[in-house]
Amino acid sequence: MDIEAVRIFLMTRGIDFGTKVLGAIVLWIVGRWVIGLITGLIRKLLSRNSKVDPTLAHYLGSILAGILNLLLVLAILQVFGVQTTSFAALLAGVGLAVGTAWGGLLAHFAAGVFMQVLRPFKVGDFVMAGGVTGTVQELGLFGTTIITPDNVLTIVGNNTIFSGVISNFSAQPVRRVELTAKVANGVDPVDAANRLRAAVTKIPNVSQNPPPDVELLSFTPEGPLLCVRPYTHNDNYWQVYFDTNRAIVETFREAGYPTPETPFVRRAAA
Repeated sequence: MDIEAVRIFLMTRGIDFGTKVLGAIVLWIVGRWVIGLITGLIRKLLSRNSKVDPTLAHYLGSILAGILNLLLVLAILQVFGVQTTSFAALLAGVGLAVGTAWGGLLAHFAAGVFMQVLRPFKVGDFVMAGGVTGTVQELGLFGTTIITPDNVLTIVGNNTIFSGVISNFSAQPVRRVELTAKVANGVDPVDAANRLRAAVTKIPNVSQNPPPDVELLSFTPEGPLLCVRPYTHNDNYWQVYFDTNRAIVETFREAGYPTPETPFVRRAAA
């Protein structure tokens, strides 16, 4: 080994290379500090906005940090004299390929961002979204977790939810229970409606404002059909639903109403 050649290399190229390494280290430390400062500030600003979900603030900060770190790496490569133009083009091509392959996933991501901002529902709401009815357990950026009434955990893609109809049963203070009651022919439907209205009003958790609707709905061959529609908070929906059915049976039994029967039609012999 030529010691003199090594000494000359270290004196000429080594100092320059060492300077670049030192500059790269300093740039990395300062760059990382600045990136942490910027992302932390962005997350704090987003978290202070009540309309922005904390999950969205966290993910937006992570995406921004990733982009800034990539720019920092490109800057460090530039310090060493590496031409980053082709490298950036390669990254752009890879990004385009990944974006094409993950088009559906990115659509769910974009829909998730809009859902986090617009907030058509929140965790704990009872909704019908994406063809699934249940209680919202988690709002993710790619999918929403819903627990159905039969206790099945269901994950629905955000794009599926956002591109369809969303029904939020918890958005209003009360929800209407839809039931019907049929009385036999010969029974006074007005008297039956008054009896039912009084009984339904006494059911626990039934709203008094608006009051229950008990009216004559239609006529059938078996007898008049009454609509029975109490209002209640969504948390008490099924309790009121079952209690109202029980009240219909007990009220008609106490009133001595006969069971509705289909009239028997005699056909004359030809």
